[in-house]
Amino acid sequence: MFTGCGTALVTPFNRDQSLDEATLRKLVRRQIDAGINFLVPCGTTGESPTLTRAEHLRVIEITLEEAGGKVPVLGGAGGYNTHEVIELARELERMGVSGILSITPYYNKPTQEGLYQHYKAIASAIHLPIVVYSVQGRTGVNVEPATLARLAEIENIVGVKEASGNIGQMANVLHEVPPAFTVLSGDDAVTIPLMALGGRGIISVVSNEIPAEMTRLAQACLRGDFAAAREIQWRYLPLMNVNFIESNPIPVKAAMALMGLLEPVWRLPLVPPSPTSQAKIERVLESVGLVGRVPVAR
Repeated sequence: MFTGCGTALVTPFNRDQSLDEATLRKLVRRQIDAGINFLVPCGTTGESPTLTRAEHLRVIEITLEEAGGKVPVLGGAGGYNTHEVIELARELERMGVSGILSITPYYNKPTQEGLYQHYKAIASAIHLPIVVYSVQGRTGVNVEPATLARLAEIENIVGVKEASGNIGQMANVLHEVPPAFTVLSGDDAVTIPLMALGGRGIISVVSNEIPAEMTRLAQACLRGDFAAAREIQWRYLPLMNVNFIESNPIPVKAAMALMGLLEPVWRLPLVPPSPTSQAKIERVLESVGLVGRVPVAR
């Protein structure tokens, strides 16, 4: 179900910091029109830590409405309080999401056994497919390959978004888990090597900007056409890189604002990019032909 390219959707806000529902609908429709394989609202790219529970559910609801069953929706439901994660996951299940993406607990830094018990408890509470989100750079804890192998034995834990940035670890994960377990890249720039090792796709940030191109890259990898995938990678690697010149999603929202897709609004503690970063984002967008490419989404 979660194969190819899925977009880790940004959450658009109005100038008064409220949820920009009209723009969110346009962004979701843009993704579907571009042929995206699945959608991932309310992840960390969607600034989920700053959303109220009502806003979180509303973003999921709008995404489901606009997707209309055309593509799977993998809703974000993670955190460092297992009980609260379970409550949210149950609500998303009632809403009809296709599965949940659950980031590893952050700050409290559980042991590998703690991680296993955390995900086991979530899996026991719902029937939805669960994709583990392992991103040590954000959470301070790594989901080790042996732990993923144990988690893969639980029926509804179906995959991992592997964002360690460590190709060696990714290779070990693919070696340890069964073939049916879906391993997805969490970093745009390493999609090709991960998929060459047997990964099934990418949960992408850059596909907020270039959904059609990243979908083509992932699909090319799935059919073994790595030459075609490399052509896309070479063209858009500067964009993939500049999206992380500051903390995600600061740069990608700045870029989307320049493209006319949303208002350049973040919620604290995120702030607009520095003037130096903003200038670099503008240069990269110009170099790949994205400035002025799309109409203003208002």
